[in-house]
Amino acid sequence: MFFAAAAMVATASAEPRTVVTASKAQDNIYVGVNGGAITAVKGESSFKTFSPNFGIRVGKNFTTVLGLAVEGTAYFSTNRVYNGKTFIQGVDVYGLATANLMNLFAGYKGQPRTFEIIALGGFGYEWAFRPKFVEAGNASRYVSKVGADFAINFGSDKQWQVYLEPTMNWGLGNTGKADFIQYDINNAGLALKAGVNYKFKTSNGTHNFALEQLRDQQEIDDLNAKINAARAEADAAKAAAAAKDAQISQLKKALADCEAKPAVVKKETKTEAYMPPVVFQVGKSVIDKNQQQTVDLIAKYMKKNKDSKLEISGFASPEGDAAKNQALSEARANAVKNMLVNKYKIAADRISTVGKGVMVGEGSDDIEPEFKRIALFKDLSK
Repeated sequence: MFFAAAAMVATASAEPRTVVTASKAQDNIYVGVNGGAITAVKGESSFKTFSPNFGIRVGKNFTTVLGLAVEGTAYFSTNRVYNGKTFIQGVDVYGLATANLMNLFAGYKGQPRTFEIIALGGFGYEWAFRPKFVEAGNASRYVSKVGADFAINFGSDKQWQVYLEPTMNWGLGNTGKADFIQYDINNAGLALKAGVNYKFKTSNGTHNFALEQLRDQQEIDDLNAKINAARAEADAAKAAAAAKDAQISQLKKALADCEAKPAVVKKETKTEAYMPPVVFQVGKSVIDKNQQQTVDLIAKYMKKNKDSKLEISGFASPEGDAAKNQALSEARANAVKNMLVNKYKIAADRISTVGKGVMVGEGSDDIEPEFKRIALFKDLSK
C-alpha cells in the first residue's frame, strides 16, 4: 500500500512532463503467457521444493506509470517428498498492481522504451492439491508476492513485450485465521518467470499511450494575432466591396436621372443632346462596362444616319488643377471617339472631339459632380 501511494504521488509530480491523450475504457489492455519455477527460501532443499509453473496474465495500464493485472498460475508435480498423485499440485489467482519505473522517473516519450523495469506486487488466493498441505489444513490460503519485470518491447509499434520476472512469494496463512497475514521467511518462495505480452490497439491508432500535442502560450498568441489580422482584412474587403456597390448604385441612379432630364443637360452645355451622355469615374478617362451600352447606341445611330457627323464634348468636374481638368476632358472625348472608330468601325472623319474643361454656365453649380464627368454628343449635320 505504501509503494502504491508513493507511485501515485510520483506520477502526479511527473504529469507536466508526460501529457497523454485521453484513453477509453478498452484502451491499453494486454494479455500474455508466462512460465518458470518456484522454490522455497528456507526449509527443505531447493531441489525438493522446486516446482515449475505456467500462467496467464491479463492487464490494463491506466496511466503511463500505473496499471492493474490479474494472473492465474498452475504449479506442476516434481520429485519432492510431498508430491501428490495429481499432475497439477496447485493453482493460484493474483490481483497485481504494476508501476513502470522508467516512466515514473524519466517521463514518457511517446512510445515505450526498448528496455523497461516494471515493479509489481499484490495479493492472491491459492488452492493446493498436495497431500502434505491438505493434511496440515493448508489446502487453501492467502498468498502475496512482490517483484519486478525486466522487459524488452519490440514490434513495429512496440506492441510486443517479453520479460524476465523474479519475485518473492509468501504463503500468508490458512483461510479463516485471524493472523493469516504473516510475511514469514519460513513460508516464502523465490520464483523466476519468463513471459510475453501482447498490447491491443488503442483508440488513438497505436498500441500504447500517445502524447498530447501541446502548444506554448507564445505560439497560441501568434496564432490568435494571425486570426485577428485575417478577420480585419476580411472586414476591410467587405467594406470596400460595399463601398463599390454603393458607388455603382449611385452611378446607375445618376445615369437614370440624367436620361430622365435631357433638357437640363442641353441647357447647361449649350448643345443639343440627341443621345445620353457617357459618365466617367472620378479622375478617369476609361469607359466602364456599364457605359459601353451608351456608346453602342451612338454607333447604331451613326450607322443608321450615314450623313451624320458628331461632335463629342468632354467635361471634367471642378475639383483639382484647371490644366489637368482640361486634359482630362479632352481624353474623355477622345476615348469615346476611339471606341466608335476601333470597335464599331465608324469613319474617323465623321467624328470631331473637343475638351471643354470644367462645365461652366448658368446653373452649373447646382449640377451633381457625376453629371460634370461626362462626354456629350451633338449631330453637326442637323
